[in-house]
Amino acid sequence: MIAPAAIPSPASNGFSIGPFFFHAYGIAYVFAVAAAIYISRRRWGRVGGDPELCYEIAMWAFPAGLIGGRIYFDITTPSQIPDHWWGIFAIWQGGLGIWGGIAGGVAVGLWVAHRRLGRADLLRLMDAVAPGLLVAQAIGRIGNYFNQELFGAPSSLPWALKISIDHRPPGYLHVTTFEPTFLYELIWNLALATFLVWLGARRKIRAPGLFALYVAGYSGFRIFEETQRIDYSNHFLGLRVNFFVACVLCLLGLLWFVALQRGFRGWGVEPAEVVPESARAAGPTRGLGFPRVPAAAAVSGGGSGRSGSGSRAGAGSGARRPPPPPRKGSRGSRRH
Repeated sequence: MIAPAAIPSPASNGFSIGPFFFHAYGIAYVFAVAAAIYISRRRWGRVGGDPELCYEIAMWAFPAGLIGGRIYFDITTPSQIPDHWWGIFAIWQGGLGIWGGIAGGVAVGLWVAHRRLGRADLLRLMDAVAPGLLVAQAIGRIGNYFNQELFGAPSSLPWALKISIDHRPPGYLHVTTFEPTFLYELIWNLALATFLVWLGARRKIRAPGLFALYVAGYSGFRIFEETQRIDYSNHFLGLRVNFFVACVLCLLGLLWFVALQRGFRGWGVEPAEVVPESARAAGPTRGLGFPRVPAAAAVSGGGSGRSGSGSRAGAGSGARRPPPPPRKGSRGSRRH
């Protein structure tokens, strides 16, 4: 089966500089992390957060994501581990499991952030980073293109992907072109990221509702993708294991979103509001553990000038917290 017009696969999955070989897969991950940091910094800064916090989170979350992704891959596809003592660590031979990578990175990222943020701002931060994670995952799929992996069933569509014989799975050696499922996921991730940004700007979504939709939306696409892929995978009840993982996560993400928006058991918080530029110039109002001053007070300055320095209490901008009200003399009036 040969498509009349097909996407060619690259001749190599990287390039050499002297004795060093640089894998396109690894380079794609570097750009993916950079994009996630950039987008998260901008979104968190717009709502008064400390953009530098995103660097601190990424420094810990990225390696945790690599470890989690490799652990998931080793557990779910043990037959694909290289037959060496270092095989379980060989990210460059076999790859990563996205579910483990997301779980590891998000868990460690939240652990780092909770030391600097209260519960409400921690939940708002999750919404701020969700689109960036999707863009990062989309960029990471470019590495799959260079590795000639994550493709689907044989196809003769004009956008079918030509796969070299060395990368074709058993039983398909006579087939030349396949569905580019990695490309479908790339496009879906970018579209979902755009939708989350639009939704957050147009609707009052209780945090972390956007993150819940990220989980549900990405998992929902993976349900479709897992029915198309033909590369090796462990199966359960005749279907790929990741198909069931995607179904469970999609359902949980949707239920989580509904519960957040209905305020079930006090879950979720009001979304973060965009802070005026004048207030942002004075420094972050989120991300350092200080209470946020209302935007109106930040603009007026509360007697501290037009620069909005009053928007940051005790964070090094020269503003001081107001003294507590005097206590009443009667002991019976104290709250315990």
